[in-house]
Amino acid sequence: MTFLSSTCLRLRAIEPEDLSLIYRWENEAAVWGDGCVLAPYSRYAVRVYIEESLKQDIFQMRQMRLMMVSQKSGEEVGMIDLYDFDPHHQRAAVGVYVDIPYRRQGFGSEALTLLCRYAFDFLHLHQLYAQVAERNVASLRLFEQVGFERCGLLKEWIRLEKGFGNIIEWQRCNPNNE
Repeated sequence: MTFLSSTCLRLRAIEPEDLSLIYRWENEAAVWGDGCVLAPYSRYAVRVYIEESLKQDIFQMRQMRLMMVSQKSGEEVGMIDLYDFDPHHQRAAVGVYVDIPYRRQGFGSEALTLLCRYAFDFLHLHQLYAQVAERNVASLRLFEQVGFERCGLLKEWIRLEKGFGNIIEWQRCNPNNE
C-alpha cells in the first residue's frame, strides 16, 4: 500500500515475530518518565496485545501499531501508533518510538509523515494529536517539523524524579477537510 511506504521507510502491521523487539522497546525504562508507564510490561501482556491486534482492526481496538522498517536494511527501526481512536469525532492520538541506534536519521519524521497521509487520505480522519513531555526536545521538534501545531500546555502534568513536568499538546488537522 503506497500510503505506508516511501523510498526509505515502510510501515507494516505487527507480527508475532515482533514480540521480543516490542517487549524490549515497551520496557525501556528511560522513556517511562515521558509517558504514563509505571511498571514493566510482561511478555505475556505484549503477546496478548499482538494476538488481539491480528484479529481486530482499528475500529474494534481503537488503536493501531505499525512497525517502522528501513527500506535499505530491512531492519525494524521503531514503531508508530494511532491510539485513542475516535471514529465519531474522526481523530486519533499519535505515538512514535525510534530505537536508540536509529535516532537522528529521519525515520521518525518519515514515519509520522506516512502515518498522517494514511490517517487523512485513507481513514479520512479530521485530526491527529499528540501529547509530548516538554523536556523531550527531539519529539517536540519532530511534531513541529511534520506540520503539527502547538495548541496547548498542561502544566505540571507528569511527575518527574524531582517535581513535575509540563506536557505540550500538538494537533494537525486534515488539510483536505475544509
